[in-house]
Amino acid sequence: MTAPTPSEIPHPDAAALELHGRVALVTGAAGGIGAACALRLAAAGAKVRAVDRDAAGLDALAARAVGLPGAVEPMTLDLTDLDAAEQAAEGSDILVNNAGLQRVSPIEEFPPEVFHNVLTVMLEAPFRLIRGALPHMYGQRWGRVVNISSVHGLRASAYKAAYVAAKHGLEGLSKTTALEGADRGVTSNCVNPGYVRTPLVERQLAAQAAAHGIPEERVLAEVMLADSALKRLIEPEEVAEAVAYLCGPAASFITGTSLVLDGGWTAH
Repeated sequence: MTAPTPSEIPHPDAAALELHGRVALVTGAAGGIGAACALRLAAAGAKVRAVDRDAAGLDALAARAVGLPGAVEPMTLDLTDLDAAEQAAEGSDILVNNAGLQRVSPIEEFPPEVFHNVLTVMLEAPFRLIRGALPHMYGQRWGRVVNISSVHGLRASAYKAAYVAAKHGLEGLSKTTALEGADRGVTSNCVNPGYVRTPLVERQLAAQAAAHGIPEERVLAEVMLADSALKRLIEPEEVAEAVAYLCGPAASFITGTSLVLDGGWTAH
């Protein structure tokens, strides 16, 4: 491939996110990070296929999107149906792999069926979604794959064997996608937040507070964010802005990497 001429390199003043005519698919879109990403991409004009198994949550999301330049189309789907997941991704210009689940348990007590389910939803389903999306992206020589990883894609924590394994695997899948798609106009990156203000994290806060017999505020500062320089949760909208950036013209040379939003956790 030839290098872009200076006139083809986007000027900073022209780097606003403009996604009219683009189709984006976001998994785990009924709440949290996924909902924030769906709304952010729709605000930029994209038609967003919002995928989740929570039909009521998707309907509420679609109602929130009314009046935005783009649109949110609910798509009720259980990602353990891998064939359906791959088919759902066909024709997508942008793919945001976000869906996830968590189980906290020592390895010797970790239920094998739960480990299998976590890896299916958080690693095998993203593989199938990417597999379904790439032919269209390659055909038009433009595509954006954004995988919502985690600081746990870069660091491990005890008692989270399935989640950590899935996120580490997602990092490798993302990099492989980047290498294969580089000469065909497709970028692939991870976004790696620390603890985000989502229902999943709020449930963990409550459980840890009960287990340690201390208030949730102390659990947040002394347990969950012990290694973070910034002692607060990240808001879903902050993660969505990072996703939007990776879909925009200013990020066209960014691929195969991880955008870390961890409040200084990995600076240690």
